[in-house]
Amino acid sequence: MAKKNIVIIGSQWGDEGKGKLTDYLADKVDFVVRFQGGNNAGHTIVVNGKRFAFHLIPSGVVRGKTVVIGNGVVIDPRVLLHEIKSLEEAGIKVNLKISTKAHVIMPYHVLLDGVEDAAKGKYAAGTTKRGIGPAYSDKHMRAGIRMMDIVQPDVLREKLGYIVPIKQKILEIYGVTDRLDENAIHEEYVAFGSQLRQYLADTEYLLNEALDSGKNALFEGAQGSMLCVDHGLYPHGTSSNCVAQGASTGTGVPMKKMDYVLGIVKAYTSRVGAGPVPTELLDATGDQIREQGHEYGTTTGRPRRVGWFDAVTVKYTSMINGFDGICITLLDALEGIDPLMICTAYEHGNERMTRWIADTNFMKDCKPVYEQMRGWPKRTREEWRTTASKGYGTLPPEMRAYVERIQSIIGVPATFLSVGPGRDETIVLKDVFKD
Repeated sequence: MAKKNIVIIGSQWGDEGKGKLTDYLADKVDFVVRFQGGNNAGHTIVVNGKRFAFHLIPSGVVRGKTVVIGNGVVIDPRVLLHEIKSLEEAGIKVNLKISTKAHVIMPYHVLLDGVEDAAKGKYAAGTTKRGIGPAYSDKHMRAGIRMMDIVQPDVLREKLGYIVPIKQKILEIYGVTDRLDENAIHEEYVAFGSQLRQYLADTEYLLNEALDSGKNALFEGAQGSMLCVDHGLYPHGTSSNCVAQGASTGTGVPMKKMDYVLGIVKAYTSRVGAGPVPTELLDATGDQIREQGHEYGTTTGRPRRVGWFDAVTVKYTSMINGFDGICITLLDALEGIDPLMICTAYEHGNERMTRWIADTNFMKDCKPVYEQMRGWPKRTREEWRTTASKGYGTLPPEMRAYVERIQSIIGVPATFLSVGPGRDETIVLKDVFKD
């Protein structure tokens, strides 16, 4: 029987715990592949009490796997080289392959990011100001720099020759006084290319040939489906496709080779950035969830907005991704809070609806319709680890009822539960690598 290829997707606004599940499952695959986003995404995993934060390198690197950055990712070479160095200094070997077709974040992208977003007013995305959106914009305008270009100094020089003057004029329109030094940019990025050349590969061939020979891969999504440029809350999202289909376009591996889509579902709602969040809590309960869930951005450090679990959005993202199973994370972060609420519908004027509408101006006027659930008492970290080791039946009965209600509403079985950040705080309900 062929090994299964798994796609891991965030079902909400990102920060659902995808990095932990990727690390947890990585020991059963040959490759871990990142297929979209950039260093605006942050994945955190905890191994033996040590915390690792990744922004570009796939989480499976800690397991010693071959990790791949696909063509759908935009790369800041400085950030990537820093991650490689940090891992090597921690004694972790970096078996990395980077698509030659992945686009590169340039200095002018970072300069443009904040000023362009600020100019949008209430339609601003709340960008992380790391140049992600402008890099994707250049990609689609066919004016981007790719990884293959920074290892070809003459090609890079030629492209910068027409791109830099254009970017300088755009910066001036926004009132930015920084001057772009074409020679300095060329010198710096040629140096980056020299250091990264060893990792470059035609990753579409690498992956397809490996999968055809019987090896398997875990495709690691960044951010969450509600931030998807096509299917999320536009324009208050990111600039890439954060859905399962992006695993194919961002790697060159056809969807028919993807065997299982695992949706990562946080037990409540959180997000960073602007835009309506119908279940947002702006009170002491919200503060308690934020502190217990350590809801501060891995990339930005910003406190995340938090709210009750929104089943309307997760049912929607399950539909567009085709979730085969879900992993419910951060259940422990809701400890000691009673009652708990689950949003099962919205009220908009006199209308009650169970569909999520991709219209910012519509969604800002939606009010959540809640179903009340019992909460569960607090436990120590050691007690949660013991609970995880003993399995589902030792969870508090109120937590089991909460999990079962989420499964019932979404219509997809839970295959994993997470009651803490460590590998040993995971409960397996089904082996996703088996039929």
